[in-house]
Amino acid sequence: MVPINPTHRDLLGALSAGNPSTRLQAALAAGTHPDPGLLGELVARSAVEPDFFVRDMLTWALTRLPAEITVPRLLAELTSARAQARSQALHTLSKIGDRSVWPAITRALLHDADDEVARSAWRAAVVLVPDEERAALAEDLAAQLGRGDRAVQLSLSRALVALGDVAEPALRTGLANPDPVVRAHARATQRLLRDPDAGFALDVEEAKRVAALGPERAAGTSC
Repeated sequence: MVPINPTHRDLLGALSAGNPSTRLQAALAAGTHPDPGLLGELVARSAVEPDFFVRDMLTWALTRLPAEITVPRLLAELTSARAQARSQALHTLSKIGDRSVWPAITRALLHDADDEVARSAWRAAVVLVPDEERAALAEDLAAQLGRGDRAVQLSLSRALVALGDVAEPALRTGLANPDPVVRAHARATQRLLRDPDAGFALDVEEAKRVAALGPERAAGTSC
């Protein structure tokens, strides 16, 4: 176990203080003066920290530590029962960018029942995927078209767009799906892929209404 620098011991209490500003300053200090002895505490705090900005600073602090000690600790978090632990570990791994961890981005993580974990897995996957695996990843991601709310769907679309032209065949499969929500999501993603400035135009609620009522009844209610 790496000993904690005595000058940093007070950070341990500050990282769990009730005031988020105090926690933010502690995470900033941890990154400004990297101490391998803080690794365990930084990872543990990432798993439970409720404030987005503090979590982001914790990620930055972790990226400032040597990857050879940080990456194994983060990989262990990917099997945690706590969703935020998995999500934050994926996020931090994507920031470190060590492509050797690609095998750890499993299908189970890409399809995690928790939307935040899945979104983090999608973002990490497109950063870490080897070139020869990009088409297969696009198929796996496109299999989830129509999932979740608008924010989740936009995250999935951005991941597919980041893969580039290899996503086109998978999107064409989505366009042929019998589910109107899936088709609408595939169309919106295809527009983004072909024109990144087009914006994310997706009428999810209308597609869901058509799916629930049927085309004829849906048309009648819009008159």
